[in-house]
Amino acid sequence: MATIDLNHEQIDRLKSKAKTIADQVQSMIDRYSSVSVERAVLRLYGVDGVNEEGTPLPNRLVEILQEKGRLDDGVSGHFAAAVLDSGRDPVTTAELIEQGRIDFGNLTRFSQDEVALKEKQLCAAAISRLDATRRAKAEKLKKYPEGPQPWKYLIVATGNIYEDRLQAKAAAGSGADIIAVIRSTAQSLLDYVPYGPTTEGFGGTFATQANFKIMREALDEACEENDRYIRLVNYASGLCMAEIAACAAMEDLDMLLNDSMYGILFRDINLKRTFIDQHFSRLICSRAKIIINTGEDNYLTTSDAVENAYTVTASQLINEAMGKNSLLTDDLLGLGHAFEINPNIENGFLYELAHAQIARQLFPNAPLKYMPPTKYKSTDIFFSHCMDTMFNLASVTTGQGIHLAGILTEAIHTPLLQDRYQAIDSINYVFNNARGLGDEIEFKKDGIIARRAQEVLDQVEHFLTEVCQKGLTVAINEGRFADIKRADDGGKGLEGVFAKGPSYKNPILEQLEKEGVINE
Repeated sequence: MATIDLNHEQIDRLKSKAKTIADQVQSMIDRYSSVSVERAVLRLYGVDGVNEEGTPLPNRLVEILQEKGRLDDGVSGHFAAAVLDSGRDPVTTAELIEQGRIDFGNLTRFSQDEVALKEKQLCAAAISRLDATRRAKAEKLKKYPEGPQPWKYLIVATGNIYEDRLQAKAAAGSGADIIAVIRSTAQSLLDYVPYGPTTEGFGGTFATQANFKIMREALDEACEENDRYIRLVNYASGLCMAEIAACAAMEDLDMLLNDSMYGILFRDINLKRTFIDQHFSRLICSRAKIIINTGEDNYLTTSDAVENAYTVTASQLINEAMGKNSLLTDDLLGLGHAFEINPNIENGFLYELAHAQIARQLFPNAPLKYMPPTKYKSTDIFFSHCMDTMFNLASVTTGQGIHLAGILTEAIHTPLLQDRYQAIDSINYVFNNARGLGDEIEFKKDGIIARRAQEVLDQVEHFLTEVCQKGLTVAINEGRFADIKRADDGGKGLEGVFAKGPSYKNPILEQLEKEGVINE
């Protein structure tokens, strides 16, 4: 494939600076936990269901420990003691705790060795669940070939999971490689995971473990019908990032929207809460082989795509470094960017090629997530289709990994069915006709594309140097990403963050960090 002659020493410097920034954030992450992390531990231990009032049992158990002032120990040891006390399975134990029939938070009835042994058993079962989903997906990929990259990504989101299921299978039959179920509006701000199948979402369908299961089963049928592997993606960003990652892993999802800064900038979720939750969620994704998708494309909806292109690349580098601190391998890093330059700019398409090529060369083994034009979409349907076609051409030429279909009615939460069909039809046409274009062309040395790429990288280096000196949180405070300012102690969910006490334990986190990447 054609490449721009970039300075490899400069790229090494950029990666080193991004790692410094990620390590600074990691030093904070290591000192804290959150209610979402602890609820995710309970879910991986097997806790599920709701009480009579509809409150999820993981939420209720964490609330009980909070009320007793024992949450800084972590939930793991206390739940292990409760299982010893009940002599029952995790779900029944959780129900007994919620009913007040077990003194949850009291460890005095059992020795430390007894509790530690039960924790070890619960942790082993949890890790086994993550290993099982990884192996299940590997077996499916052996049976069904995957389509060539760029993978064609199409959304469904009627609000009714059963309707979504029908639309997803139709999309797969038309050539989609990835089905994304858009979440119900503002679910990222709910500090709990809804329970069971749902049929009434708002601008999307609620992300629940039951809905994940229903859609994964439908796509397994689509794999069989089309003799091609179809990936399933949902959204983990928000106040339940770690929990949704756990639910997704248990239902064989392939991808999750999981960005280190998206929730901070675009959903006003607290800085600490987001960074803490994303680390544990990404550890889960690493073990379960779930690709994360990051949200740098959103920066260009609130800031100019030419003037602020460097912030996208800088954020990609930071997301990569933070992802690797959570043991994600290159093949799991769906780093995001977008085709969002004002179409009235002369040679704007050349700039778009430069930006896409920078991403491809900085992250050669990552399945980059490339977003279609949205900011400048027109009510002129012919012009909008033309923009999407140019986007399709840029994607296949530069070898992107995850290609989100550009759709005429993109501004609608759930674009019209016929428009999604038209989008896939256009992608199929362009990808087939221009599949080898990137291997046939060369970028002119010192041409517009090469000069633009170097200009962006120079801006990235200056910016990352500044962020290294002041810290990522200060840069976010100052609105250096997406022109949005967020304070350290502001945003939603800060009350769910707590400092780890001297007796804190999270055996799942410890084992995931200790054992590293599993390749089979």
